[in-house]
Amino acid sequence: MKQLAIIGPTASGKSDLALSLAHKYNAYILSIDSLSIYKEIDIASAKPSYDELSRVQHFGINEIYPDENFSVDIFIDIYNDTLLKANDDNKNLIIVGGSTFYLKSLLQGLSEIPKIEQHVKDEVAKMLLHLNDSYDLLYSLDNEYMKNIDSNDSYRIEKMLLIYKASGLTPTEWFLKHPPKPIIKDLEIYNIDVERELLRSRIELRTKKMLDMGLIDEVAYLEHKYSREPNSMKSIGILEVLEYLDGLVTKEKMLENISMHTAQLAKRQQTFNRTQFQDIISAPLKELEKIIDSKF
Repeated sequence: MKQLAIIGPTASGKSDLALSLAHKYNAYILSIDSLSIYKEIDIASAKPSYDELSRVQHFGINEIYPDENFSVDIFIDIYNDTLLKANDDNKNLIIVGGSTFYLKSLLQGLSEIPKIEQHVKDEVAKMLLHLNDSYDLLYSLDNEYMKNIDSNDSYRIEKMLLIYKASGLTPTEWFLKHPPKPIIKDLEIYNIDVERELLRSRIELRTKKMLDMGLIDEVAYLEHKYSREPNSMKSIGILEVLEYLDGLVTKEKMLENISMHTAQLAKRQQTFNRTQFQDIISAPLKELEKIIDSKF
């Protein structure tokens, strides 16, 4: 079984390339996209169409609901399940997406957690009934670690409480004593190199296509069903539509804002990919497929 990763900024053509390669090389696709993970967020996430999803089996897409928490731990569980499935089915695996923080987590790994007895689980469950108090406790013990966790992130707060109650160590102390171990080694990573102006043009076209597909109706539905509180509702493409629905901007300004914020995201993605990964192969889209073909 062979694994490879395709990365690049949003709207650079990663999904189309992954689909082409998956057909040629008998592969499953694992998405690393922080918005496609959610069910019902279809247009705003620019996830593959139902036809594309039916032609090649995808993982990491439509896994959880918009009001559920998503984290690195959950992603790694999805990766491990996907890997088992690919092995059982004699498939290769293509990892593709723009949220490459999750790819880096596979290369770096996660720290183990202590053995957690049932009485600890019960104690933590009671503490979580008062989420703000639980967060404040952890923050008072380890503000350096907890400042990176949202006070409403019940999933991660629960995990940190379990570690603290089971081990007697703060999160920082625990992770220093139990450093992470890599989950993937020797992964070939291919990066789509795209000129800024071409990327801006692709982003603008995709934004207009999203509007034509019913982006405004989708966001209105999501707001009605899930409110604006979940983290997923604070994503690019959703926030700007909510501003339009509030009457704060015109439709034209909404489209301009989505394109501008998406372009800013793309720039951050390019910087992250350039600085966080070593020995990656970068090339324009058409050349990259030929390079992968020559190595597969």
